[in-house]
Amino acid sequence: MDLPNLPSAAFIAPDGKNHQAVASFVQKVVDLLLMEMGQASRRSPLPALNHLPAHQIPNQGINEVELLTQLKNIIQQSMNAAHPGYIGHMDSIPSTASMLGDLVAGALNNNMLSVEMSPILSRLEPLLLKEIAAMFGLPETAGGVLVSGGSLGNLQAIAVARNSHFPILAKGLAGLEKPPVFFTSAAAHTSFKKAAMVLGLGSDAAIGITTDQQGKLDCGALEVAIAQAQQSGQAPFAIVATAGTTVTGNIDPIEDMADIAQEHNLWFHVDASYGGALAFSPQHQHLLKGIDQADSITFNPQKWLYVTKTCAMTLFRDAGSWQSNFRIGAPYMGEEDDAINLGEVSLQGTRHGDVLKLWMTLQHLGKAGCAEIIEQNFAITQAFVQAVRDRPFLRLATSPEMNIVCFRGEPEHLPSAKWDDWNQQLRKHLLTHHQTFLSLPKHQGQRWLKAVLLNPFTQIKDIEQLFYGLDQFSLPRQ
Repeated sequence: MDLPNLPSAAFIAPDGKNHQAVASFVQKVVDLLLMEMGQASRRSPLPALNHLPAHQIPNQGINEVELLTQLKNIIQQSMNAAHPGYIGHMDSIPSTASMLGDLVAGALNNNMLSVEMSPILSRLEPLLLKEIAAMFGLPETAGGVLVSGGSLGNLQAIAVARNSHFPILAKGLAGLEKPPVFFTSAAAHTSFKKAAMVLGLGSDAAIGITTDQQGKLDCGALEVAIAQAQQSGQAPFAIVATAGTTVTGNIDPIEDMADIAQEHNLWFHVDASYGGALAFSPQHQHLLKGIDQADSITFNPQKWLYVTKTCAMTLFRDAGSWQSNFRIGAPYMGEEDDAINLGEVSLQGTRHGDVLKLWMTLQHLGKAGCAEIIEQNFAITQAFVQAVRDRPFLRLATSPEMNIVCFRGEPEHLPSAKWDDWNQQLRKHLLTHHQTFLSLPKHQGQRWLKAVLLNPFTQIKDIEQLFYGLDQFSLPRQ
């Protein structure tokens, strides 16, 4: 390749002639990455943003030294989920295998749109997802597809639910006599409102049902809402349960909701984007009781299974029904007798080879390794919850069911109108002085602190340090 304006390592030459140049470039990036990630605990969980890298596109490519210098600055100013004190969101440290899987998938650059453009990965994805569906108790007819995030997973599930309930795959909503609606917890993810909007139903078609004191959907209120929708001329078609709400981490009464869905002949979807990882824990999988009755499930290994973003999936109880109620053929693509073009049955056409990093992580860690991390997370959570309960001025939003703790301070020496500000200042204090990052979601009109005890390197000593800082901050100011 005689292109003098390109650096020698611009591409990996298929004849291997530039092996040394590429190997040197790759090694420098890997060395930088290992050095910086291996020192992640020395940086803040949420570093200050001091300056952005050069955004102007140079006429001539910059040299490797300058490029690596800018890359180092980017790493050092990025969200630092690897820090044991980063416990504010559902963002995990990535498994080594998933990072390497992403690297290999990027190098192969296969397009998961069709089998002919990704012959092995397009066959691996359905097989692996069928295995995962079986872990949720779904039958042999189950199948699924990987998507870029839980929001797309929920959108695909609601679209299939709608299409299977109404004859609108080709002609759309215009001929329907009654407007379609579905039901979610009031604490469900905002992606369901978006899904209703994108699908032409209007965001109000996602009807939020009140929750009880433990943050779970109230099944009595659900029954009333279904009756009211029918009486008002609406057409219910689905019920959504959440296995791990975003703010408090609670799990809806999946089994009872499955019964209600069956009674009313409604599609039953479970958004297990976060809590689905419990299927890998023999000790805690009972928390998902009833999920085997779902018609569809969203699950994000990019959260509690430590796979690099993005990696999410939508699973369907009946793969044949999913495909017939969603498939749009791509005549420009070839067909195979033993495999389907996944781009024809998913929201995305061009798709990254995410299955490779998922497969590598599960092969590398195994079920036992995944379960072990989850059990450790629960143990750390128990210590955290006990520390909250030991302090009378702290209050839990709900009783935690997983490794998410939502709490807030309500110090008696301050009027209640100042409690939100107190919690905001506490969060800032913990980040600045104790290298601990908590998020500050709004819940029931108030500011709460949220801890997601996800990092396998977060230890009891880190929790003790957090509460030492909290106790110091809570002392009344003179």
